[in-house]
Amino acid sequence: MTEAARPRSTEEVLDLVTKQNIQFIRLWFTDVLGKLKNFAITPDQLAGAMEEGMGFDGSSIQGFARIEESDMVAFPDPSTFALLPWRATEAGTVCRMFCDVRLPDGSPYDGDPRYALRRTMQAATDMGYTFYVGPELEYYYFSSSEAPVVLDHGGYFDMTELDAAMNLRRDTVLMLRHLGITVEYSHHEVGPSQHEIDLRYTDGLTMADHCQTYRLVVKEVATNHNVYATFMPKPLPDQNGSGMHTHQSLFSGNTNHFYDANDEYHLSETAKHYIAGLLRHAPEICSVICQWVNSYKRLVPGYEAPVYICWARRNRSAMVRIPMYKPGKEAATRVEFRAPDPACNPYLAFAVMLAAGLRGIKEKYPLPPPVEKDVYDMSEAERARLDIARLPSSLGEAITLTERSDLVRETLGNHIFEAFIRSKKIEWEQYRTQVHPYEIREYLPVL
Repeated sequence: MTEAARPRSTEEVLDLVTKQNIQFIRLWFTDVLGKLKNFAITPDQLAGAMEEGMGFDGSSIQGFARIEESDMVAFPDPSTFALLPWRATEAGTVCRMFCDVRLPDGSPYDGDPRYALRRTMQAATDMGYTFYVGPELEYYYFSSSEAPVVLDHGGYFDMTELDAAMNLRRDTVLMLRHLGITVEYSHHEVGPSQHEIDLRYTDGLTMADHCQTYRLVVKEVATNHNVYATFMPKPLPDQNGSGMHTHQSLFSGNTNHFYDANDEYHLSETAKHYIAGLLRHAPEICSVICQWVNSYKRLVPGYEAPVYICWARRNRSAMVRIPMYKPGKEAATRVEFRAPDPACNPYLAFAVMLAAGLRGIKEKYPLPPPVEKDVYDMSEAERARLDIARLPSSLGEAITLTERSDLVRETLGNHIFEAFIRSKKIEWEQYRTQVHPYEIREYLPVL
């Protein structure tokens, strides 16, 4: 089903369910940490669900409600209707719809990550912009979930027998197309058994839904091939981690507000302020776009991850990169934010990125000069002279910065903000108090 063919109304969904012999409708939503949740209803419940929503207990969902205020209602979004190709049987097919979570009185629920992104995108709309994103989600294939045993030793863009996962990528792309998600590229990445499938840009909310679907499809296809796919940011200590380089732009109609034909970089003042917003607020949003302890094993020099806060045109060691302008391709002018990783909650990640950029536009943040020299090769003194700061080096450091951030609190809302901070502090404390194999190996024999 193509994007254009998607149903847009309750009546269209009900008609498709009958015509397609759909036996189960899975209603999807996301908890605060980005984990996909779902429950299934039968066709005879669908009309009521579309009109009045389906109630569920939110007290057991990460970051949702306390037990004394746990009643939640899931309202399916008809524009997200899609058949699940891996669930088709002779007895009938299965479809899914993403849901907006509301309170029993019908008002939006502040703990719903989808609503947090909707709210931030409305702020962009109020400024005259539509927010578009195109992420590149990297991941690894391993023999199982028990240990990171690679399937191949191929490298970037390899097309040899070393790329053992070519069929897995092919099946994944075909399944994504079946779900109405347009793919632009798929290829082997730098690390052994590391891969990337790039999704064609669309508006931020649709793309967050696509990211959740994409991650599930990658894992489903891997399971069908008796292997394991992971979006863990840094599963192999001596190889590149997996990132989610996020291309973003602001449009109104067909006008790209990031393009200026008269600028030496072909960037408008709006784009420059937006980039400056990303640069200034990167440390405080880092725990949202890189939300796991393991995320900070990726953010180290030497593995193509953006450690230092600067921007450039061609320099891939910079945190923000501007893809090269091609004449006649004004609509493609965009900003590539290279810090996020693919294990984040995409709704919250896109929301804080957009909020940082909009803050830069509103307050007209000045943009420092680009840094085209490899930042990894600079001395600390040279980076200090150029005023190049670095991202947090641990989840603990990142959470401390986020906890102080008015921008993140305002963007996520008090409920999500406090639930997220609480969860991440627990994760950091649990990690911090573990004794790791490295410590046993290095210290036990000598201390």
